[in-house]
Amino acid sequence: MPGRKKQIADALNAWFTREARELPWRGRPGEIDPWAVLVSEFMLQQTQVERVLPRFLEWMERWPRPSALAAEAPGEAVRAWGRLGYPRRALWLHRAAAEIARDHRDRVPRDADALLGLTGVGPYTARAVTSFAYGERHPVVDTNTRRVIARLVHGLAAAGPPRASDLADMEALLPEEPDEARLFNAAAMELGAVLCTARTPGCGDCPLADWCEWRGAGYPDNAPSGRAKQAAFAGSDRQVRGRIMALLRQSELPVSRADALAAASEGGVRTEDQPRRALDSLVADGLLVEHDGVYQLP
Repeated sequence: MPGRKKQIADALNAWFTREARELPWRGRPGEIDPWAVLVSEFMLQQTQVERVLPRFLEWMERWPRPSALAAEAPGEAVRAWGRLGYPRRALWLHRAAAEIARDHRDRVPRDADALLGLTGVGPYTARAVTSFAYGERHPVVDTNTRRVIARLVHGLAAAGPPRASDLADMEALLPEEPDEARLFNAAAMELGAVLCTARTPGCGDCPLADWCEWRGAGYPDNAPSGRAKQAAFAGSDRQVRGRIMALLRQSELPVSRADALAAASEGGVRTEDQPRRALDSLVADGLLVEHDGVYQLP
């Protein structure tokens, strides 16, 4: 097993060094901006790289340090978030920036416990920042990594629902040397994103093909059951909320309740109370502020 582990790590890291996409939050050890890593992790949650890139570049040009973002009103972060989706992430990132500026001398903390104390930072994000920004040896597992491990180690066509053993599976593959481990974490994600994809895996070009249990078994159709079906976006509360947020992002002035409800209804709704429910939920989430019957970003 130790020999196989090293062969896998060497092959994957060599492939990543040659083939990795050039992404602005990546870099060589010692040249990586931890704030850029943190921003990218917030933006990349459930969002494709192609959608994140332009927003990330605009964000970092405008707010190159946490204190720069913290000095702005929260609504500016929501406005700059654009159509990335799940705009509460913008509010959480703004709050995290204020906490970093106030409590950590404007420097993203290196310690995992300190990272977990920041608004919007959970165990995955904490491990990702400590690994990618600071080169600490921690297993980092996202959806793409889980699919790679399912095929490579378990011979399964798909990963199925998240399991408590996912981190242990990654830990078993992770090189001992921290810089190699950092590279391996990123490489496994990259492999799942560009080659070991869900629907059309490029197995012929995979650097781990010789060790892949799924390939060795003849690519069986044995995906685990229980995979949750994603709800349709069309007509959903998310879509209706998005219509209201688009109106508020474009407006420099407060918007009346009537105009907000009209925007929510454009394109149709599922029920009569959906626009009102969507508007009220945005206020409850802190994404909009209501005063004297008009609404604006916080």
